[in-house]
Amino acid sequence: MYFDNAATTYPKPEAVYVAQDHFFRTLGANPGRSGHRMAVEADRTILQARRRLARLLNAPRPERLIWTANGTEALNLALKGVLTPGDHVVTTALEHNAVARPLRALERRGVRVTRVPCPGGRFDLPSFLSAIQPNTRLVAMHHASNVTGAVLPVAEVGAYCRERGVLLLVDAAQSAGVLPLDVRELGVDLLAMPGHKGLYGPPGTGALYIGEALELAPLREGGTGSLSETDEQPTGLPDRFESGTVNSIGIAALGAAVEWLEATGVETIHRHELQLAAQLWAGLASVPGVALHGPPPESVPSGERVGVVSFNLEGWEPTDAAVTLDQSFDIQCRPGLHCAPWAHQSLGTFPAGTIRLSPGYFNTPAEAEAVVDAVRQLAGA
Repeated sequence: MYFDNAATTYPKPEAVYVAQDHFFRTLGANPGRSGHRMAVEADRTILQARRRLARLLNAPRPERLIWTANGTEALNLALKGVLTPGDHVVTTALEHNAVARPLRALERRGVRVTRVPCPGGRFDLPSFLSAIQPNTRLVAMHHASNVTGAVLPVAEVGAYCRERGVLLLVDAAQSAGVLPLDVRELGVDLLAMPGHKGLYGPPGTGALYIGEALELAPLREGGTGSLSETDEQPTGLPDRFESGTVNSIGIAALGAAVEWLEATGVETIHRHELQLAAQLWAGLASVPGVALHGPPPESVPSGERVGVVSFNLEGWEPTDAAVTLDQSFDIQCRPGLHCAPWAHQSLGTFPAGTIRLSPGYFNTPAEAEAVVDAVRQLAGA
């Protein structure tokens, strides 16, 4: 019983396995590097995947979606491509290390970082907006927490930033494919996402949306298959940021995953995951010694929550509990800090962290019931 979908969704839709196998067996040439039929068809497949993902995000120009190896690379490209010494950036005290660590590295180079406190794990919009100053270059924040499942008011922050000419970077690791995303409605300038989580694609895939007229410095330069006569990096998108051979096999499978998402419906998937989260929350709340963290799924509108449930069990270290759930009950979940120490410091669950359950589309109510029963046995109830 796999309840670690916030880390990587599993299983994948059957179409993802089929697309990856088909591409590897029949279209394994290098896209955009040759004129023969296999290379042309491989390039067409990559373009089709880009267009599908752009449609899912309501991004007006597919070429402004850049393929990356994962969400972390997308965030690094955004942060290091925008910020220079002397710039000011505002972020939350809830961010994943994929934001926290690049910002720490940039601080050492002279970028000023304001980390807005979130006591008890609660995001306060007025306090956050008041941290944005006339000299602020960028706001960087996640959309949905991988620790508590809480969704932050990105659209409100985006509107505030637009009025002041401040760029907004959103980490959509827990919301892409889970919540309906419209880059224009949200007012984001940069949206980073992995392919292997809510988008239901394979590991080794990700993307960064770059807003109109926004210029970034690339993380790397090299061969792109275009303008090969010059040793200067192309300036056109997506080539400016896609040097070297992209993960064409993974992107082909990601394209199939996005097609499945469109057919199934993001709202349908989100509703199912929230129902399972509500079932888990209600069941765990009845177990003696369980402490739950974050907003109860039934207490907030559906758009303000994703299906992540974090808890602690009295008398158990999170790691020991997770190992026992795996070995004795065949339940896979994730203990610890979830690569988000800032969030756990805010929650008061640092350094041990929590036990995290994250249902996906292919989990069932019967499995959620089995999880609650297993925790009840750990509690001796």
